[in-house]
Amino acid sequence: MSEAVGVNELVPTADERTMGTLAHVLQLVGGWIAPLVIFLVKRNSRFVSFHALQALLLQGLYFVLMMVMMGAFFAFVFAGVAFHQPAAPNNSLPPGFIILFPVIWLGMMGWWVFMLIVAIVYGIKAGRGEWAEYPLLGRLARRILNIGPGGETLD
Repeated sequence: MSEAVGVNELVPTADERTMGTLAHVLQLVGGWIAPLVIFLVKRNSRFVSFHALQALLLQGLYFVLMMVMMGAFFAFVFAGVAFHQPAAPNNSLPPGFIILFPVIWLGMMGWWVFMLIVAIVYGIKAGRGEWAEYPLLGRLARRILNIGPGGETLD
């Protein structure tokens, strides 16, 4: 009889599925704040904590990548301006800026589309009650929360 109780504990309730879905989907409009609030409010639910922590880790990765891209962009722009010697007096833009700006912009837009797709796909999976995990980040979230693949607590 105790085995049946343990199995039922791992099946997420409708409220948990809703909060798991919101943790994924609200990151599109709330950034890292929405998953953090859900993670802190529903800390006692392993299902919600797992999904909210994955979204929070994805937002952290997004922040780090954007900072690296912006740092590289500014470094190239400043280096281009410092070493640019216009042949004509028309003060044209440095060629590095003209080439790098669209590349950085496309990279940022591509990453946002990736975030959109991930949020929708994993939001649907959380709404179905699945313990779906992001590649790489899902294992990290499981390790942080000390839970196994089906949500069972690891000792």
